[in-house]
Parts: sequence; structure tokens; C-alpha cells
Amino acid sequence: MAKLSVNINKVATLRNARGGNLPNVLQFALDCERFGAEGITVHPRPDERHITRKDTYDLASAVETEFNIEGYPDERFMQMLRDLKPTQATLVPDGPDQLTSDAGWNTTGKADFLKPIIDEIKALNIRVSVFVDPQISMVEGAANIGADRIELYTGPYAHDYSSNPQKAIEKYVEAAKKAKELGLGLNAGHDLNLDNLKFFKQEIPWLEEVSIGHALISDALYYGIENTIGLYKQRLS
Repeated sequence: MAKLSVNINKVATLRNARGGNLPNVLQFALDCERFGAEGITVHPRPDERHITRKDTYDLASAVETEFNIEGYPDERFMQMLRDLKPTQATLVPDGPDQLTSDAGWNTTGKADFLKPIIDEIKALNIRVSVFVDPQISMVEGAANIGADRIELYTGPYAHDYSSNPQKAIEKYVEAAKKAKELGLGLNAGHDLNLDNLKFFKQEIPWLEEVSIGHALISDALYYGIENTIGLYKQRLS
């Protein structure tokens, strides 16, 4: 069964809208673990529009499941990794003003930039996942620069799923097979939801982890967070 890592960025967005500490981001993360989530994901952006640096440090000392910090590997991000040593670092190519992660790394064109970063992170005993598009060359590039895992960017899959699920999944299956062949672990994330998640896992049964935030937190407004986590885990079982 693939692990469910809950991205709690949107909980912090709601808190930041009014200031104060409601909802309590730390307590929410601990409750997600209590309700069955196997990991917590955060993306502390430089402008702190949702998860803040303080949140990240507070969570690192409290989360008992896998803690995944994702972000662009600038010096600020790297210092957090050195200080906190999370279970996993997910490297994304987002610029500081980008709304959300919507494309993977060019793992061949950026190899000289990424390889020493990956080497440093692995020396800290942190698992490294690299966010990539479902392209064979990008998967091969991730293996060549020493990544432990890839995270497949699933935005296009989610967009195309409703019209033609089989066509939507094809390139992801090919990329996932290549990752398996190369010994890379496999994560996935972006726009996965209760409608499209089960089929994705069914077609790629060796999937190890999904990171889901926006859809899961939105569903929790209707179902409650405990029930929502249970529903997502059912899709992954």
C-alpha cells in the first residue's frame, strides 16, 4: 500500500488569512498522523504565504511519521535541511513567485546544478526525491544525478483523467516502469483526488507515496479530516 503524506500548506493559508493560530497547524499535522496519515508534507516558500520557517522547525520536532520538506534548493532551503534532517527532501524547480509546482525539473539540463545538492542532502542521511514530468529522459536524468526517488508531476494526468483515463495514465506507466528498472523509488503528486487516485494506484501498483494537499483539505471541509484521510487510504489500498 502506498503511503499517504498530507500536504498541510492550505491549513496554514487559512490560519494566515486572519493571523493568530487558528487553525493550529501543528495540532492539525499531529491529528492527521493520529487518523492514519503516514507522512506530513510542507513547502515553506520564501514569502511564507502558507507554511512558515517557524512552522517547519516546530513540525520537525513533533512529527512522528515521515516528514517531507519540499522546495527549491536555495541556501535558505538547504539550511533548513541541515538543521532539521527530515525523512525526505523533495526538490522542485519553482521560482519564488510561482503559485504552485506545475512542472518537473530538466534533470539533464540542470544536472550540474542538482548533483552536488543531492550529494549534500544524501550525506545528511535524508532521502532525496526529485519532481519530474513523466518523460523517460527526465527519469533517467534523475537516476544519473543520484536521486533516491522521483515524484511524478500528476497535473496533466488529473486534467485528462475524466475524458480518457487510459490515455491519461499511459506516459506515467512508462515513466514508472523506467524508474523501477533504474532502481528509483516512486512518489506522485499534484491534483490527485478521490476521483482519480484509485486508478493511478491500480495502474502503477509499486507506487510508494503520494503527497496530497489541496484536494484533501478541500474534501475535509465536507467529510471531516478523519473521514477524508480514511477515504484517501481506501483509494490507495
